[in-house]
Amino acid sequence: MAEQKGPAVGPVIESRDGGPDMVQLVTPEGERVSHPEYDAIADQVSQEELQGFYRDMVIVRRFDNEATALQRQGELGLWVPCLGQEAAQIGSGRALRRQDFAFPTYREHGVAWCRGVDPLNMLGMFRGVHNGGWDSFEKNFHLYTIIIGAQTLHATGYAMGVLRDDAVGTGDPERDTAVIAYFGDGASAQGDVGEAFVFAGVNNAPVVFFCQNNQWAISEPNERQMRIPIYLRPRGYGFPGIRVDGNDVLATYAVTTACLDAARDGQGPSLIEAFTYRMGAHTTSDDPTKYRVSAEVEVWKLRDPIARLRNLLARTYGVGQEFFDGVDEEAEEVGVDLRTRLLALPDPEPESMFEHVYAAPHPVMDRERAALSDYLASFEGAEA
Repeated sequence: MAEQKGPAVGPVIESRDGGPDMVQLVTPEGERVSHPEYDAIADQVSQEELQGFYRDMVIVRRFDNEATALQRQGELGLWVPCLGQEAAQIGSGRALRRQDFAFPTYREHGVAWCRGVDPLNMLGMFRGVHNGGWDSFEKNFHLYTIIIGAQTLHATGYAMGVLRDDAVGTGDPERDTAVIAYFGDGASAQGDVGEAFVFAGVNNAPVVFFCQNNQWAISEPNERQMRIPIYLRPRGYGFPGIRVDGNDVLATYAVTTACLDAARDGQGPSLIEAFTYRMGAHTTSDDPTKYRVSAEVEVWKLRDPIARLRNLLARTYGVGQEFFDGVDEEAEEVGVDLRTRLLALPDPEPESMFEHVYAAPHPVMDRERAALSDYLASFEGAEA
């Protein structure tokens, strides 16, 4: 019997420039380009707001670099850089309204900045002095999620609750609420993300799935993770997807604003694929030179999100050097202040790890706390 063979289907390789479907409003050279669907939103962004986006990105990059340096010097156990992804985070973060709720991974330092989270809280977590130092409901920004993809389920569940609270489609801009869930291209292959898509789709949940496609799931490229582009995958779950230039802060803002507005209006979920690039390591324990070539990194350096917006501001709006120098000075002050405050953080008492596990006293926690106390007391010289 002749051997039966399946159809000859080769690997689907994504375009490295984002392809023709990618929404872009500012070119890598800093030129404003038109898009019929998103010009209306982009044109409402003032010069002052654009300068605010630039300030946000520069400050976030500065404290991100400071955190990397602190880890290299032994002051943090680990750090997860967001170098190169500032536009995706600031653009989407600034599109959120006060009542919206964000569910991050562990790399959304820019979104945290937009939601008013002190960067010291993020560094304190990676220093091991707390498990997340901000009130999620005060900032409407969930604690960092280390389990890959799990936050998409949390976000979908919260969004389903928003529906049941009648906080969608009322026409009240102070009440109608949207949820945004951040994850990476690698997380898109996780079962949790697929399940979140199912529940969001069938429940018409007001959630925007925001995937920062930085091209590498630790050491695996996109072609080892998926057969079709990420923005096309939601079609199988019954909701739309769109790809935006993740290094274009204006386009990211416009696309995210449109998707959040649709969610608040009761039009259900959507997915945004922010096509960007991780310029540094996956974490400070990673060495990207082992799995990607330097030529690829050099290509993406020419698409730097901060340089792009700087060119737009200088050439189109006539913003002078004084503004850029002032932002650099402010960013430097933030970096120095952050280092000073981090090094001054007191070490936590070991028993404090049991304080917030349960809302009320719990016998298992009580036994484990007592066992730890006895163990610490057994050391020579321990205080009575």
